[in-house]
Amino acid sequence: MRVRIDLMWQRLSFRTQLFLPLGASFLAALILGGILLQVFATGQLADENEPARRSTRIISAALNNTLSASDNPQKTLDAFVQSLDTSSDIQFRRVEEGPSPTPIDDPRNLKLVPRWFINLLTIPDMDAASPVVIDGKHVGDLVFLPDLSADLFEKWIGFLALASLVTMLMVLTGTIAYLFAGSALRPLQNLGQGLTRMRRGDYATPIPVGGPPEIRQSCEEANALAATLAQLSQDNRDLLHRLVSLQDDERRDLARELHDELGPLLFSIRAGTIALIDASPPVGHLGNSAEQVLQSVEALQQTNRRILDRLRPLYIEELGLATSVQTLLRNFRKQAPHIVLTDTIDPDLDVIDGPMARTIYRVIQEALTNVLRHAHASSAHVQATVSGEALVIEISDDGGGFPADNMFGRGLTGMHERVRALSGSLSLLRVDERTYVRCRLPAQPAREVPVGG
Repeated sequence: MRVRIDLMWQRLSFRTQLFLPLGASFLAALILGGILLQVFATGQLADENEPARRSTRIISAALNNTLSASDNPQKTLDAFVQSLDTSSDIQFRRVEEGPSPTPIDDPRNLKLVPRWFINLLTIPDMDAASPVVIDGKHVGDLVFLPDLSADLFEKWIGFLALASLVTMLMVLTGTIAYLFAGSALRPLQNLGQGLTRMRRGDYATPIPVGGPPEIRQSCEEANALAATLAQLSQDNRDLLHRLVSLQDDERRDLARELHDELGPLLFSIRAGTIALIDASPPVGHLGNSAEQVLQSVEALQQTNRRILDRLRPLYIEELGLATSVQTLLRNFRKQAPHIVLTDTIDPDLDVIDGPMARTIYRVIQEALTNVLRHAHASSAHVQATVSGEALVIEISDDGGGFPADNMFGRGLTGMHERVRALSGSLSLLRVDERTYVRCRLPAQPAREVPVGG
């Protein structure tokens, strides 16, 4: 139970957690004030009316003495009753008139004070009835019936003053607490939003510094952390850019060696095999072996060309990116005639060169390779457009998708590093039974980092 209450309390907002104790304390103060007023009102009313009660008893004794000595006691009593003012606190009640009313039953007391407030008070016993006797016969009572309206009105005014004071203090304190909570929460909200931006990789937008000193210090520390993370992120991109440049250099060197050394050797073997076949007629299995060697050499030459193309598409600098991508798509259609491939290639891609062009080409190349090898798709679409200040590349297919525990394979992981080095993003999505590889690159590439620098 206590754990549940703690959880419910923690779910409340800061303002609610602040106002609930304040409201409860003011309400408790109001209730305590009402209880104290009720307790002390009884003794105060009794003390204030005690002299009049004693006077009633003295007057009653004097009246009985006078009536016992009078020759006509009834006439004397009538004269005494007529001398009493109807507004007086001392009244005569004859026996046949029934019991004497209490001060609360007197309508004079209910003119200005609400009945519910009177019912809350504990009215002291004001019974000061003194019997009046004529010739040994009880003819009535001389009663003390005070007018408590002034006293009750005084208590009512005190209660209103207490309630007004508590209400004013509650409103004032609540307003101050609300403003204080706002001045403290706004910087905390700014800090939380800033930390969210940092988690998403936005380190450029500073967090506004404000609020109490402790919060200002936290905001300053968060801004310092953002600056450090921004520098680390830039260093990481520079390192990735350098690694990508080194990889491109290695691929270029390897491609040059394959092209300059393995290519001529394969060409020489092919030429020799053709010359051997043309020079002598086939004899037994020797002719078939020569044909098999020729086929193997041609297969090796095609494989060598594919490896060279994957290592370094040399014709990007010569033909432009858009034409190179179209050539890549034509080769894919030849390799996978069972897959219907459509494309939307922006001609403005030809203005892109350098690492950005190579990255775009390789993202499309790697995505199509995955479609060919793993997707079991029947259709695919390639889109590469320049949209405002960003380059958007999207490759989609209707295949079986990607494993939940392995979104990025080795090839796309390498592409992800290339894209990050250019301050871009690469993501995989599965929407409406289609798999999307989406790449977004800034129109302005990341600054070049010298390989040896």
